[in-house]
Amino acid sequence: MEKIKLSIVLLNYKTFEITDSCIDSIKKSKPKIKYEIIVIDNGSFDGSSEKLAQKHEDIKLIQNKRNLGFARGNNAAMGYVRGEYILFLNTDTLVEKDTLEMCATYLDKNEDVGAITCKQVLPDGSIDKDSRRSFPTPWVAFTHFSGLDRVFPRSKIFARYWYGYLDPDKTYEIEVAQGAFIMTRKRILDEIGWFDEDYFLDGEDIDLSWKIRELGKKIIYYPKVKIIHFKGYTKGKNKYFKKEKKRERKSFVLAGVNSMEIFYRKRMWDKYPLILNYIVLLGIKFIKINRLVKLYLS
Repeated sequence: MEKIKLSIVLLNYKTFEITDSCIDSIKKSKPKIKYEIIVIDNGSFDGSSEKLAQKHEDIKLIQNKRNLGFARGNNAAMGYVRGEYILFLNTDTLVEKDTLEMCATYLDKNEDVGAITCKQVLPDGSIDKDSRRSFPTPWVAFTHFSGLDRVFPRSKIFARYWYGYLDPDKTYEIEVAQGAFIMTRKRILDEIGWFDEDYFLDGEDIDLSWKIRELGKKIIYYPKVKIIHFKGYTKGKNKYFKKEKKRERKSFVLAGVNSMEIFYRKRMWDKYPLILNYIVLLGIKFIKINRLVKLYLS
């Protein structure tokens, strides 16, 4: 029997329509590699998992009893995946032709690469800037949240967060692969312990990228292939779709900002003076207040 090359992990939470569309796009892309699709239902209890299983009889369905968040939710696939490579793919995406096999082939040919991500474009055709990111060091985070990277979008000094000074159509090494599309090696995941479950939502992709690079492995941005990303739909904030209830959106906002502090304390705290660390934490609290105010005024 032919070995499975790629395990595709999808995390569903009350999003039957987009998860269904994502699965359809994978099948329509007709990958020339042996693959499996594993859908983890994160405690939806809205009938979406049953409908997915009924329509797509070839998927493997894992049902969590409650919403475990992104990290723990995806980690539920740990004992089920059979592929040499694992792709964590957001359900609010559409996969285009050649994307899966070309990324897998790149990993085949480059043993020093620990993970790869493709070009991600928004429905209007513009690039999703989060396709390629740097680690949020104090300086990089300051230039990003202060807006300096938008004022000087091609500056090597001010635009490091989104690599604004690099051509989005060229292949190169990056620091962070966005969780919407991360293809990595199963043996690497097993070595680093998969996603850090201290993160509920957001930040876990940055942390995973950190751990992969700590092994001395590269993370590659590969724009020869792409996906379409309906960004934020699973968090209830996508402008192309209806808005979620404000209470649910608040939980997403709080989880995202809390992840900033978790990452900084885990990965950055010992690298900088104590006074700078406390300035960073103060900045994170300001971001949280600012986002909550915007939420309540929306």
